[in-house]
Amino acid sequence: MELVVIIVSILLIISGFIGSIIPVIPGPPIAYLGLIVLLFADEFRIQLATNNYFILISMGVVTVLITALDFYLPVWGTKKFGGSSSGTRGSTYGLVIAVVLTILTSGMGILLLILGPFLGAYFGEKYAGNSNEVALKSAVGSFLGFISGTFIKLVLVTLIALYFTSLLI
Repeated sequence: MELVVIIVSILLIISGFIGSIIPVIPGPPIAYLGLIVLLFADEFRIQLATNNYFILISMGVVTVLITALDFYLPVWGTKKFGGSSSGTRGSTYGLVIAVVLTILTSGMGILLLILGPFLGAYFGEKYAGNSNEVALKSAVGSFLGFISGTFIKLVLVTLIALYFTSLLI
């Protein structure tokens, strides 16, 4: 039973890393679920209980906060760099299109995921009638917000993986 729990937890944490890069998959919550699954094994439940579940609960709170923040960062970046609601919507559309194309092509996935929000914000601003300068600034803001969110998610999932590893040792 414990081996099954460990394997399921490892698969969830690996999925969490993948989800931290692919925007449609909620990476940190999936990785956190890998820690929750450990509660089904007596040995790990005892280890987690010795900390009064403090680390587990703290990671859960941080996971919720970072998941919410991840949705906000591209919008904030677009607005911070002078973008309008058209740029924000364009960024979202670009991200969705990039995810779909990534799934369909499976070849240029990372490049599409990086360029999708950027191009979406740019074309959203152009569609609204804004100048190239405004559109480019909006696109850069969206790109920086997307990259920041991805980085923060990867850091959190890495911390979850390290905590998981410390429980195994």
